[in-house]
Formats: sequence, structure tokens, C-alpha cells
Amino acid sequence: MSKNKPTFAQMIRAPFLSSVYAPILAGTAASVVITHDLDLIAFILVMIMGTGLHAATNVYNDIYDTIQGTDKINENRNEFSGGSGILVTNPDYFPKMYNVARMSLIVAFIATIALTFVINERLYPLLFGLYFLSAFYAKYYTAAPVKLAYRGLGEISVWLAFGPMGVLVASVSQNLGLHESIYWVMPATGLSTMSILWIGQMIDLDADKATGKLGMVSRIGLEKAKTVFPFIHFLIILNIILLPIFTNEFSYLIYIALLPYALILPKILKLVSSERSTLEEIKKGAGLNVQLHLLFSISYLVGFVIQIFV
Repeated sequence: MSKNKPTFAQMIRAPFLSSVYAPILAGTAASVVITHDLDLIAFILVMIMGTGLHAATNVYNDIYDTIQGTDKINENRNEFSGGSGILVTNPDYFPKMYNVARMSLIVAFIATIALTFVINERLYPLLFGLYFLSAFYAKYYTAAPVKLAYRGLGEISVWLAFGPMGVLVASVSQNLGLHESIYWVMPATGLSTMSILWIGQMIDLDADKATGKLGMVSRIGLEKAKTVFPFIHFLIILNIILLPIFTNEFSYLIYIALLPYALILPKILKLVSSERSTLEEIKKGAGLNVQLHLLFSISYLVGFVIQIFV
């Protein structure tokens, strides 16, 4: 057992909550651009809902990756991949981690119920559908018998959860729902989070393959994964370029979101996508990729917020 007791923030991997805040903030801001109205109480409730669901996902991921052996044998764990490692060094924390995961889902469900008091009844099916699907992903991303991440379905699950589903629940909270222009807001944030998962799988490849965690990187191999990685970012760039072209509500100001790409992506690709890229270079690229994710998320939000006031 480790002498240093893990904090609550470490157990829920708090720094990675940005992945759920990005689509909720972008979806809320985009909804306000369309409706010209912000329901502040609904925004607070949907942020609580998203926080609870993502915290549960992070904790369950640690629990089941430890049980199934992936975290135990991973020698390349770092701050960007490989889980927290809390249960590897503190196995007595299993009960606490289970409780944190369950309480996180309960908090998220309470926020979901509270949202029913501020949104239109016609949106209830979407709201509860999104909650229950998210709760399913939270546990069964790594838990048996489903184990999505072990069956090559983790990537699409991550894209859906942190792209379309995150943006849509924000739109629902603002009483907008499935507006035609919201569809164009959905892909980018999920792809950005998926890029973090993808490069993390490149780092964790040996441990994942040894324990049967056969995500897409394990299935196609490291060299092909290096080729796919730039394509993920290409899709994000394409989404941003097309957003104001195919919608009437959003302007070219959203291109502000591309500035971090111009500054950081070439450095990442040089480290990650070369045939001669070493593990240490990929780890450095992972750090830059997280920076890109954060800066893109902020600039994407800023692009929408400016449009609210212009």
C-alpha cells in the first residue's frame, strides 16, 4: 500500500474532466447563438450531470482495468495514459472507488431529474436516453461482460460520448434539442478526445495486447496507428471549416478554433507520426496533444461566445 493516500481529485482523475466540459460548453454556447437565450440554472445542472457521468467513467475504468490486469502490468503509465494506478498501489481502495463511481452516477441522475423542471416535456426522452446510455458507457467501457474498449468499440464510444452526446445534452438543457445546425457542432470535441485515447493506446500497446484489451490500435498495429492519428485531426479541421458553410447560424469567426492547430499540430505529428518515432517521442507528443485538446476546446468555445455578442 502507498503511504500517500489518494485524493478525491486523483480518484476521479479531475484534470481529464475537461473532455466532458468541452462538448457541454460548446453545445451550450452554440445553442445560445441560435436561441439568443441562456438558461443559467439548466447550464449548471447539465454541468453537474456531465461531471458525475465522466467521474464515474474514469473511476470504473480504473477499477476494471486493474481487475483485468491491464493497469497492473503497464510499465509505460504516465500522466496522459495508463489510468491513475491508484488501485495498483492501493488495493484496499477498491470499496472506496466503487462508492465514488456509484455516487457519481447518482449525483448525475439527480441533476438529470432536476433538469426536467426547466426543459420542455418533449425533450424528456432525449434527456433520459442520454443519461442511461452515458451511464452504460461509464461502467461497460471496460467492465465485463461488455468490455467495449476490449472489443474495438472504445473509440466510437468515446467519440459518441464526448462529441454528439455531450453537445446534444447541452442543447437539450437549453430547450433546443435536435436542431439541424447542432449536428455540425457535434463531431469535433469527440474527435479531439478520441485523439487523446488513440495516442494513449499507442503508448499502452504492449500492456493492452498482453491482457486482451484489443482497441483499434492493438488491432491494426503501431505503424498503421501512426498513419491514422493525423487523419483524426484532419477530420476535426474539416468539421470546423465546414461548420459555417453548411449552417446559417454560425459565422466564420469559428475559425478561431483552428489557431491552436496551426501552432501545435505540426510539432505533434513530427513526434508521433514518423516511422522512426520512439516511445519517448510519442509520450512527448501525447503531452502536446493534450495541450492542443485544451486550447482547441477553449478557442472553439470562444468562437461561439464571440458570435453571441457580435
